[in-house]
Amino acid sequence: MNPLRGTHLALFDEPLIASLREDLALALRAAAHFGLGEGVCNHFSVAVPGSEHFLLNPRGLMWEEVGAQDIVIIDGQGRILAGRHEVEPTAMFIHGAVHRITGKLCVLHTHMPYATALTLTTARGLDTTLSQNAMRFHGRTALDEHYNGFALDAREGERIALAMGDADIVFLGNHGVVVCGERIDYAFDDLYYLERACAAEILARTSGLPLAPSTPAIAQAVCEQASGERLQSELFFQALRRKLVG
Repeated sequence: MNPLRGTHLALFDEPLIASLREDLALALRAAAHFGLGEGVCNHFSVAVPGSEHFLLNPRGLMWEEVGAQDIVIIDGQGRILAGRHEVEPTAMFIHGAVHRITGKLCVLHTHMPYATALTLTTARGLDTTLSQNAMRFHGRTALDEHYNGFALDAREGERIALAMGDADIVFLGNHGVVVCGERIDYAFDDLYYLERACAAEILARTSGLPLAPSTPAIAQAVCEQASGERLQSELFFQALRRKLVG
């Protein structure tokens, strides 16, 4: 049993917590499988519905080695409530603020290569009128153009959360991205396809050929189509569970 700090796990819905831990660990391992991780940095979190508590991957573990038993539960002040590992300060400040201010249940923060590359440009983010994958994010992204260094205090986490506004995704200038969702499988699906869309845009731009964007109206229609039918997201996550967990 994991050591408990400050409260008792029985205060939570234990089957729900067990399921969230398994899904969060799977999302981390899947992200590592696709090369979206960065050493022992970056974090995924999911809120416990109806509380200020959230689950988070621990400090010091690479994503491919994270199991359900490694997931930590912390409260809105960053206190560890359950888990056998420590948490990294920037994770507490960014994820705590995004959960609290935006109300998002699932928060995935990465420095994945292609999305991060776009944050280094003057555009700061994805052109959502180019590829079909990009169009699923039309009207769902925000740009935070003001990089302020590591998020080592509550103010920086709150600034990032406020920059996100009502968007599901925020591109953090000179930094990385935050992808949010109401379910872990949906958020992971968005994370995966966001990186694919960013990769396609960068490859197209490096070809030197003129780009051929679609119209905002078509992009909006595709976004609505993708958002209105999420079975593919569920099936993808189930397939990843079969592949990575067995």
